[in-house]
Amino acid sequence: MRRSLWVIALLVVIGGFAGFQQYYSWSLNTPQGDSTAKPQPGDRSAGSGQGQGRARGGGEAVPVLVAVATQKTVPVQIRAVGNVEPFTTVSVKSQVTGVLQKAHFKEGQDVKNGQLLFTIDARPLEAALKQAEAALARDSAQVTNLREQVRRYAELLEKQYVSREQYDQIKANADAAEAVVDADKAAVENAKVQLSYCYIYSPVNGRVGTLLINEGNLIRLNDGAPLVVINQVIPINVTFAVPEQNLADVKRHMAGGSLTVNAHFPSDEGRAEQGILTFVDNTVDRATGTIKLKAEFTNRERRLWPGQFINIALTLTTQAGAVVIPSEAVQVGPDGQQVFVVKEDKRVELRPVTVGQTNEGEAVIAKGLAVGEQVVREGQFLLGPGTRVDIRDQNKITEGTKGEGRRGGSEAGKAAGEGALKDTVKSGEEKRAKDGAGVEARDGQKPKARPAAKAASEVSHEHF
Repeated sequence: MRRSLWVIALLVVIGGFAGFQQYYSWSLNTPQGDSTAKPQPGDRSAGSGQGQGRARGGGEAVPVLVAVATQKTVPVQIRAVGNVEPFTTVSVKSQVTGVLQKAHFKEGQDVKNGQLLFTIDARPLEAALKQAEAALARDSAQVTNLREQVRRYAELLEKQYVSREQYDQIKANADAAEAVVDADKAAVENAKVQLSYCYIYSPVNGRVGTLLINEGNLIRLNDGAPLVVINQVIPINVTFAVPEQNLADVKRHMAGGSLTVNAHFPSDEGRAEQGILTFVDNTVDRATGTIKLKAEFTNRERRLWPGQFINIALTLTTQAGAVVIPSEAVQVGPDGQQVFVVKEDKRVELRPVTVGQTNEGEAVIAKGLAVGEQVVREGQFLLGPGTRVDIRDQNKITEGTKGEGRRGGSEAGKAAGEGALKDTVKSGEEKRAKDGAGVEARDGQKPKARPAAKAASEVSHEHF
């Protein structure tokens, strides 16, 4: 009993010492200082709100970028999203039953019209052809004999050695034998055609897809799965739908000539493929209220690919003398679309406008703006009617921003490096001071410097 009490007391002492060591280690690693950060005199974030307040309510000029309304000829277009479709799609299937011996192409290869694609085991059909040819030779020999009998019976009939009935019977047998020979000839032709089906050729110029049945498999006549699918991609079609209210305009301009269709790629807006509108569907989709159109593209560079979704711009005509401004200058307010017009006294006027269409980042103003007027294109969120503005040069702002960014980046990096070095030195000194104070307070002796790793190993040794 006394021994168990000693064991329990020893465990309590060891646990208390371990807890003290954990608390001591935690107190050394806990940062000491004021948790409330005071704004420094050089803090930019503290002054940003004040600066905006002065810009809005203090009467100072608001820096903005402006654009001048110009007059130019713009295309009248209908925009939609189109889907690329092959010009021709062929699902290659077998017309005979047999074992697929050889595929004479690789998946994804371009093939030409008349190129050999597949070879099917032709031995059964070759035997059937020889059998049909043998039957034709046999029946042809019989026809020759019967024709000779008809000639002889005709001579005997003239001499009245045989009756007319006997002669007619011989002649009928000969005619029947000739009909059998004609049937044999047709059977031979059919056997040749069936034999030709063992060699499958490409019917179009195109590109093959995935090989759906591998060599060595038995393929059957009228099998549901094709052997391979060939898509003709040169030329290629693009289908798209436009609202039914545009149908009248499309038909009217198609009567005057071919309409141009441009295909834009989301990843490459600078280049566009150009095609011709070739098809207008004969009915409007009742579910969506749209009508289907189709355009044909030459696609010589093969940028258009079947199944791809692209942006379509159908050009109906061109509008001469249109007033054009950047589309970002147009704002949407409670009363509709509007722009900030800069007057001669450098104050802005909020003016409602009517936008006809938007094309490649430019808005065509149908009403509300004259050629030569200046409109604000950047900085509208700080403006109101009558606000004085400071017109900035876009080129100078861009160059200045780049220079300040380079200088600011180097100075900030240098300051951050020096600050990190000072913080590291300071924290090391504070930690050594706290270590010494703790040892002196515990032992009543002058602290001795020792490496952190050695101290940690000694504490671990004491635990055990």
